[in-house]
Amino acid sequence: MAYNVSIPAGQAVQNIINDLPGLLAIAVVDISSGMSLASHSNSSINPDTAAAYNTEVVKQKQKAIQALKLQGETIDDILITLNSQLHLLKIVNDGKKFIYLVVNSRDTNLAIAREVVRAQADLLK
Repeated sequence: MAYNVSIPAGQAVQNIINDLPGLLAIAVVDISSGMSLASHSNSSINPDTAAAYNTEVVKQKQKAIQALKLQGETIDDILITLNSQLHLLKIVNDGKKFIYLVVNSRDTNLAIAREVVRAQADLLK
């Protein structure tokens, strides 16, 4: 029998750190408030500050989907590429949270990063 296992935000962050030790920053963010539920940084990036700004990115994309009348469409993830960094916003299944990940684009395989984040998003409820 399969059980629907749910993990807390802090555990999701720690699991991602374990699987992607070279990450620059990580946060689990509440979309309604823009507040980090758990975060960590290995760099000068403040994931709690970034959480608030990236919440606006998610909300604006949700509004665009509604304005375009894209029936049945939801955001899976949003990728923002900078010169040397990848910023990934992965919407959690319930649509109330997202995982914010920052990695160095030269050191991290995007497909692996997406898979690590997806696995945690599937467990995070």
